[in-house]
Amino acid sequence: MAHIDAGAELDPVHPVALPERRAAGLTGAEVAQRVARGQVNDVPVRSSRSLTDIVRANVFTRFNAIIGVLWIITFLVAPIQDSLFGFVILANTGIGIVQEWRAKQTLDSLAVIGEARPTVRRDGTATEVPTSGIVLDDLVEIGPGDKVVVDGVCAEADGLEIDESLLTGEADPVVKHPGDSVMSGSFVVAGAGAFTATKVGREAYAAQLAEEASRFTLVHSELRTGISTILKYVTWMMVPAALGLVATQLVAQHHAAKDAVARTVGGIIPMVPEGLVLLTSVAFAIGVIRLGRKQCLVQELPAIEGLARVDTVCLDKTGTLTEGGMDVTALHTLGDSDEAYVRTVLGALGESDPRPNASLQAIIDAYPDSEEWRCVESLPFSSARKYSGATFSEGDGETSTWLLGAPDVLLGGDGDSEGDSASDRGDHGGDPALAETERLNEQGLRVLLLARATRDLDDTEPQRGARPAALVVLEQRLRPDAADTLRYFAEQNVRAKVVSGDNAVSVGAVAEKLGLAGAAVDARRLPADREGMAGALEEATVFGRVTPRQKRDMVGALQSRGHTVAMTGDGVNDVLALKDADIGVSMGSGSEATRAVAQIVLLDNSFATLPSVVAEGRRVIGNITRVATLFLVKTVYSVLLAVLVVCWQVPYPFLPRHLTLLSTLTIGVPAFFLALAPNAERARPHFVRRVMRYAVPGGLVAGVATFVMYLIARHFYTGPGSLDAETSAATLTLFLISMWVLAIVARPYTWWRVALVAAMFGAFLVVLAVPALQSFFALRLVGVTMPWTAVAVAAVAAATLDLTWRWVDRRASA
Repeated sequence: MAHIDAGAELDPVHPVALPERRAAGLTGAEVAQRVARGQVNDVPVRSSRSLTDIVRANVFTRFNAIIGVLWIITFLVAPIQDSLFGFVILANTGIGIVQEWRAKQTLDSLAVIGEARPTVRRDGTATEVPTSGIVLDDLVEIGPGDKVVVDGVCAEADGLEIDESLLTGEADPVVKHPGDSVMSGSFVVAGAGAFTATKVGREAYAAQLAEEASRFTLVHSELRTGISTILKYVTWMMVPAALGLVATQLVAQHHAAKDAVARTVGGIIPMVPEGLVLLTSVAFAIGVIRLGRKQCLVQELPAIEGLARVDTVCLDKTGTLTEGGMDVTALHTLGDSDEAYVRTVLGALGESDPRPNASLQAIIDAYPDSEEWRCVESLPFSSARKYSGATFSEGDGETSTWLLGAPDVLLGGDGDSEGDSASDRGDHGGDPALAETERLNEQGLRVLLLARATRDLDDTEPQRGARPAALVVLEQRLRPDAADTLRYFAEQNVRAKVVSGDNAVSVGAVAEKLGLAGAAVDARRLPADREGMAGALEEATVFGRVTPRQKRDMVGALQSRGHTVAMTGDGVNDVLALKDADIGVSMGSGSEATRAVAQIVLLDNSFATLPSVVAEGRRVIGNITRVATLFLVKTVYSVLLAVLVVCWQVPYPFLPRHLTLLSTLTIGVPAFFLALAPNAERARPHFVRRVMRYAVPGGLVAGVATFVMYLIARHFYTGPGSLDAETSAATLTLFLISMWVLAIVARPYTWWRVALVAAMFGAFLVVLAVPALQSFFALRLVGVTMPWTAVAVAAVAAATLDLTWRWVDRRASA
């Protein structure tokens, strides 16, 4: 198929033909010169932060600074046993760095798989190169769905329409002609062309805005925000409590300086929930690694959490519920049309588009091109128009103009002042084509109308007066995993909404095959205002004839009702909705523009991977909520003990080694396993409120019971060495209460959870039974009375704690 040179100037809203003579692009030598000069597109990889950033984020934290200073002081003035907490922090930080580095490697390897490879023309040959392989003055070819990766000037245009909404906010596509500027971050919605790169790397417009599309996809993480809020309040509580403790232990108490310093440090250290941030990062990192093994690229870590909180998922039919490919199953000629002639027209239309969509590709596969026909002018398909067209010079010298697209759009152009076609009004106006179309749509088949236009393509409404010639029937391939995935979402109380640009009846039939009941709604009948549209979306499930702008409006309408919305899609018509959704999910085979704005990319194009992402998010949210309770119970009782010690003017009951032992056995080791355990709990909002609802009463009960036991032991024991005996009794009480907190948090019990709690309890008994460990941790239970009194106090506290938490549960569920 040849294109003739279109020298005439056309209306700016209509297409032009691609010139016969194309520029050859740079030569190999010119490319080498530009690489040597550093004129390459060296924008940093967006997928993850560098190793330096990872180390810095894990090492240089506020609490690490506090603990580091205290560790140095303790190391200088106290036995090595009291410095164990510092080594634990080093180990934790190392684990965090290693896990995040593993996650980074996973992300980077997946990003390479899913990376777009623009086509550049060099030495007259079109070649795919990595985005980073583009050099200054490269001639870059673009077509529907391609993202403009560097700034440039349009060199060739064949009906080229570019959407710059991600940069300017203007949703209407901009028609580009040779000489017009194109900006990185925009994407092609229709037509094809080429542009010359004028700015690459960090000089490109989108790179200056913050590494291309990343500025448009800021995912809110309630976990991270909540933990930051908690740490802020913890800092406020720590400062006065620590100052009071320092004054009491170093000034009011007349103990040796080393012992006073050790007990002061022992009071400050447990106030710091040092492992909470670490475990959150590790949980996210391991989630990325697990999903990476399933070919799921998580471009932003909090997106794992975000999808778990989603209560509404909007699905594009084509490419999501159905596979990308289609097959032509029938050709119905209309009127006196000759089938052989119609086949020739369809073959010519297929050849006229250099970048055919799935429908046109099926037609290309079914009908060969006629070498005698030449394309004079073409009108590329766009989601807004819902049809394409071309003007041909036939073999006998005659010219004809043909349109191919949605039957209800092409046949609704006469006399419909409001833009509604006959099929929209519930009748066919006697048109057999529309009647046949509806019958086929009800079977879930896709139908395109071939019509001969009576107007030129550069007319404002070329479809008006078009004469129908044939119906092309296509069958879409349902994804084998779609029905199971939709069933999973229904079981999880996540509502599915199918939004498609296809005919509503056809979309409804496909949805029904997949188990989504309910009549399909034609989106052109939806209210234009947000409130009215939100009401319609609450009632219906399937929507057809949805324009790209309507998809975006639908996402906004659902969000206005308080819904957390995920949007899936693979086509350029899904980009605007993907950008505005709380979580955007793109197929790996989708357009470059959709992959750029989505937070999650399914590289294997499997819709069935989504439940895995939801499950991973729920695991992270549920488990971090559990372990946060453990850490913050410790923070609350530590602050309370410090306040009580200051008020009673007594020595702090613990040395750092005691609390290191308790923290390791009741929080550190168990929390690591609990944070990575399977967890299918539904994600619930208000993370901070839910955690503090349990941590505050738990910490108060543990702190009061421990201090009461300490005062009882002080009254009971007298003479030299009594402080060690008092500390041991208080340590036993606090350990037993903390173990009960762990036992409650570990519910519901499985064999490994029971084994975990039992192992921690057994480890403490070993410390008490082995003389060398008793000496190392300065634990010496003297007599029988106080140890059993400690057990009794701990039992009363545990019962009180259990009753309190049950009451909190009832209040929360009321």
